[in-house]
Amino acid sequence: MKKIRIKAFAKINLSLDVIAKREDGYHEVEMVLQSISLHDELLFMPSRVLSLETKEQRLPTDDRNLIIKTAKKLIEFSGFQDGARIILNKKIPVGAGLGGGSADAAATLVGLNRLWGLNLPLSTLERLGVSVGADVPFCLTGGTALAKGIGEILNTLPTPPSERIFLTKPPFSVSTALVYKKLSLEQEDWHPEIKSIISIIQRGELLPITHFWGNMLEKVTLKLYPEIKEVMEWLGASGFSVRMTGSGPTLFMFIPETCGCFNEVKTRLRKIGWWTYEGSLVGKGLELREEKGSKGGVENGKNTIGSDQTRQL
Repeated sequence: MKKIRIKAFAKINLSLDVIAKREDGYHEVEMVLQSISLHDELLFMPSRVLSLETKEQRLPTDDRNLIIKTAKKLIEFSGFQDGARIILNKKIPVGAGLGGGSADAAATLVGLNRLWGLNLPLSTLERLGVSVGADVPFCLTGGTALAKGIGEILNTLPTPPSERIFLTKPPFSVSTALVYKKLSLEQEDWHPEIKSIISIIQRGELLPITHFWGNMLEKVTLKLYPEIKEVMEWLGASGFSVRMTGSGPTLFMFIPETCGCFNEVKTRLRKIGWWTYEGSLVGKGLELREEKGSKGGVENGKNTIGSDQTRQL
């Protein structure tokens, strides 16, 4: 029996600018997106019916889940008559601003495209993906990219050096819709310097971007949740350059090569109930393995889905 295993990598916003609110209610943005080593794992197997299983109790397994929603869009588009058994090993925190739902949706498009033998090109999967979520097209290829529009217009950038990265998240989630609702662009006269950040990345550097980066949603989220602001200010006072990814509440920072106080930082955050993660930047959005055979499965090679791939999946 053929099985498709996919690692779906999380993303962070190296910078996030909100340009304007559109008539359809969405916001025009300009973001530098970056894939990181944190990932969910999805297993796709043939089945007569479509089903989703996960040990993450907070996630629904019906049409409310982006995985099922995406699979049904693919079925509707392709006319495929069979189903699939999907098992999700959730490692990306839910509602964290790390694109976990979008990464899972991207993995679903690629996994079922392969499992069902649809042979749809990447451009088609991107069109289907954006109807599920604005970050899905980026999660299909990952790496580093400048995203415009509502996040679906992508320009690939060189993947910067694989710096070590640290993430931390409070024990609650943030509503992206609420954050955007409370964002008042008329009151903002500051924007992150996206062009400077792109120039630095194109030079093959990364750390200098901290002089120019920013997130237009931070002010709203920090006002709604003062405890995030308190931790962010404490990290800044400890000598770290720290940013929020997406609408939050996850904070991230690059780990200095020499930092005697870093273990103390992790210990203190865990004591107050914050989740922590140490990883690195990666140059891919998905990693696919196909297995064939009935006794334990035989690996049939690994396929990294990245920004430099061909347009056929």
